[in-house]
Amino acid sequence: MVIKIHPVNPEPRLIGKAVDVLRAGGVVIYPTDTVYGMGCSAEDKKAIEKIYLIKRQRQDKPFSFVCSDLKHISEYAHVSNAAFKVMKHLIPGPYTFILPAAKMKQLPKILVSKRKTVGIRVPDSPITQALVKELGHPILSTSVSFESGELVNDPYTIIEKFKNQVEMIIDGDIPTSEPSSVIDLTDETPKVVRVGAGDVSMFLP
Repeated sequence: MVIKIHPVNPEPRLIGKAVDVLRAGGVVIYPTDTVYGMGCSAEDKKAIEKIYLIKRQRQDKPFSFVCSDLKHISEYAHVSNAAFKVMKHLIPGPYTFILPAAKMKQLPKILVSKRKTVGIRVPDSPITQALVKELGHPILSTSVSFESGELVNDPYTIIEKFKNQVEMIIDGDIPTSEPSSVIDLTDETPKVVRVGAGDVSMFLP
């Protein structure tokens, strides 16, 4: 199923339709403030396994939790005062923050075994924000890419390639084709792991 949602004023009825798919264990491709994401409910083991199969992704490869604000984050990660200040300054925005993982006993074992860190995203995207708020908990997310790892950002290409593999594709405008910048906040001093969209000059020597 392909639906088009307004990127600035997402229609509540269509957001509700997408969230129904997520709650039913479906996988949804949706626009963020950087690139398209492939996501599911972070609390649905079968949906998470389906994403790994679609992406042919190793289970030890990093994943991200997409949140609507900071209130969810302590459930999934340990956040120091220093890390909280950095995140509060930069969210919502095109950043992924690497944090020490919490125990996350409420989540499927596939997510938490042998993992010491998690990625946290709070995108500046009305569609993403509306999806997570309506769902009531984070979306487990990975970027949409070819098997080679090349990011796919054209809606028509995404529809052609993934329409038979996921339950819903949301066609919406995105402001950039760059992935998020990745900032490691596991130590007292933030480290830039990947320079992407978003200003990271304050963390560089």
